[in-house]
Parts: sequence; C-alpha cells; structure tokens
Amino acid sequence: MASMQLMRRESDTVHEIMQDSPKSPEARLGMKVEDLWDVQEPQLSPTEKLNACFESIPVSAFPPAPSSQVIEIKSDTSLAEAVQILSEHKILSAPVVDVDAPEDASWIDRYIGIVEFAGIVVWILHQSEPPSPRSTTPESALEVAVNRATNAASFGILGPEDAQATSGNFFEALTSSEFYKNTKVRDIAGSFRWAPFLALQKSNSFLTMLLLLSNYKMKSVPVVDLGEAKIDNIITQSSVIHMLAECAGLQWFESWGTKKLSEIGLPLMTRDHVVKVYEEEPVLQAFKLMRKKRVGAIPIVDSSGIKVVGNISIRDVQFLLTAPEIYHDYRSITAKNFLTAVRSYLKKHQETSPFVSGMVVCTKNYSVKELIMKLDSEKIQRVYVVDDAGNLEGVITLRDIISRLVHEPYGYFGDFFDGVLPLPLNSRV
Repeated sequence: MASMQLMRRESDTVHEIMQDSPKSPEARLGMKVEDLWDVQEPQLSPTEKLNACFESIPVSAFPPAPSSQVIEIKSDTSLAEAVQILSEHKILSAPVVDVDAPEDASWIDRYIGIVEFAGIVVWILHQSEPPSPRSTTPESALEVAVNRATNAASFGILGPEDAQATSGNFFEALTSSEFYKNTKVRDIAGSFRWAPFLALQKSNSFLTMLLLLSNYKMKSVPVVDLGEAKIDNIITQSSVIHMLAECAGLQWFESWGTKKLSEIGLPLMTRDHVVKVYEEEPVLQAFKLMRKKRVGAIPIVDSSGIKVVGNISIRDVQFLLTAPEIYHDYRSITAKNFLTAVRSYLKKHQETSPFVSGMVVCTKNYSVKELIMKLDSEKIQRVYVVDDAGNLEGVITLRDIISRLVHEPYGYFGDFFDGVLPLPLNSRV
C-alpha cells in the first residue's frame, strides 16, 4: 500500500509539472489518458482500464505527423521515382493517389492503396528468377515487367525456396533498364497490402488505431478528413512508441512500463522461431524470407546460427536500387557482401543507418519502459534479445509492444472491414 501511495504522489507531482510546462503534444495526450485512468472503475484490470481510456479518445487527438512523412505518390509515378521518394523521405510506404479519379471523388475512390518497400521487393524477386519455360509468346520488355510485377503477388510462382544468387552488376542492369524506369506504381498494385485503400476517419477511436497497428500488422494508419476527402495524418508504429516514451512518469504508463519483458510475455518470437539468414546466403534470400514470413526485417547470423552479425530490413532494398554500383566488384551479392558494401557506402557519404551499421540488443531483464526508451532514442523498429554470452534469444518489434498495451474485445470491429478487405494470404506482402 505504501508503495502505491508513493507512486501516486510521484504521479501527481509529474502531472502538476506537466500542466505548468507541457513537454510535448504527446505528453499532453498522455495526460488525457491519465485523467481518464483516474475515473475508471476500480474493479477493472490495468489492461481493461487502458482499453477504456483509449476507446474514449478520438484518433484526431494524435499529434500530426511531420509534413515530410505525409507523402502521397501518384499512380503514374515510375517505380524508380517511387523508390527515390520513399528513400529520400526515410519512409517505408506511401498512399497511392489515382490520377484518373475525378476532382470530386470521395477518399475511398481517390486512393487505390499503399505502396510499400515490401511490394517492391516482390517485384525485384521476380526479376531475379529465371524466365518460365512455359512462356512461348514474345513480349516487350515493359510487358514482361508489368506481367511479372502483377503475377508476383502470388508467392507460389516465385520459384524454389532458395533465392537465386545475383552477380554484382545485376542491379546496375536492372535499374538502368527501360522497364524499371517505365513500370508504374499502379502496375504493381497486386502487391499492395490492402485493397482497396484502408484508412481511419478522424472520429474513430485511439483504440481502433492501436489494434490496426498491432493485431492487423499495419505499419502505418492513414487518417482521412471526410470534408477534404484527403489524408489528414499518418500514424506509424514509431510515432506511437514515441508517444509512450513521452508519457514516462504518468501513473498509467508506469503501472505498465515498470514490468519486466517476461511479465508481459515478451519476446513473442523466441530463438527457435526467429526467421534468419546466414551471412553467406544470397541477399535476396533475406528479402524472400521477409516476404514469405511477413516480417519487416531479419537478422544475419554467422555459421553457428546464434551469433547475430547484422540486420536487413525491407527498407534496405533501397540500397540495391539507389546505389547499385557499390556491388560491381562482387561476384555475387551475399548477405555478408551486402552489409560490407552498404557500410562502406554509408561511411563514404557520412550517413548512418541502425539497420546495417550495428545491432541494437537487450536482455530479458529489461523493463518495458527501458525498451521503449531505447527503441525511441535509436529510432529503430526492432531489438534483438540476447543472453549474457551475446547469443540470440528472440526478437521484439514495435508491433509486439503495442499488442501488449491493449487487447481486442470480442466482436470489436463488427463490419469495420466490410468493403475494405485484405488481399488473400498468398498475395499479401
């Protein structure tokens, strides 16, 4: 009881300080949750309290994303241009606007989906596969590219389990080809995660947004303004983690954040289930496994299989497409050679990337709060759990953390997904 009273006094002090000098929009949002937390029924569990709090806050209360992240890509943009846009703005995906939609189109007709690096990976994987021996009809280079991109939405036709080894000049040839330059974003629409476009309205609840980012594996959730028929905000998993980090010190956060990872069931993915690639395997095997297993990144391990030497994420496909010349001297682009070439490229250009420049790890003794602070400060999507000897024990992603913050009540979404269904499992990326 004494410890609870002490926590309460500390929370009151933090609340008073924040009222006098609010730290950030995220911290003020945390205070709204705190106020709602105080009036919840005492018999509710902490998770039930948080569910009730977040259900009472509209998603419109979430701070707006930086303008650099609210990027739209036109459907007639070339794949080469789309890769450049995503890379320059350091974003994983962007909504695609139908250039043929009328000016007075509703938002559901204005957007045709979200193009992601994951979809581009599908396209690239198919370019690396040998042509089908069943193909007898000559096609133009552009027709081949479009057909490949569309058909690649079905993973079953991507050939054998192991990805093809590619020579060091493969991506130079690919990115200089006319069909890469001429293939439009709309031509790879078959690889979009959701069809048609899935978004929230400003009146939807905070809880709905959190569940979409966790249980439904969305990396980002667009929020639309019905009056303007356009996107008003884009909420990412990273922005939610940043909000949580800004709420440190508040009672509702501390009651959850001070728990050890093991107390809330993390890591969800343990060593035996971690999807990984060996350093001598083709780099495309890493992207192929990400696509097949539906994960955003995988560790590169040494021959022992338990020592992590690097990390490759979906975002890193940009280094195959925006700087293909850096692999020119390699006979084949293995995962190890990919890391070496990219690290050299980043050092030469005085850039940093947590995905390839170094591994971020933690142990099972971390608290949820410590992990959130690390993820937010490092601006990363995942952390690898290791033992005292540095051996891989599991992986924790942003989605895993959000999924432990709230739970989905039975029948919660009702008819929410009617008319906005995810593609079949064999065509999702």
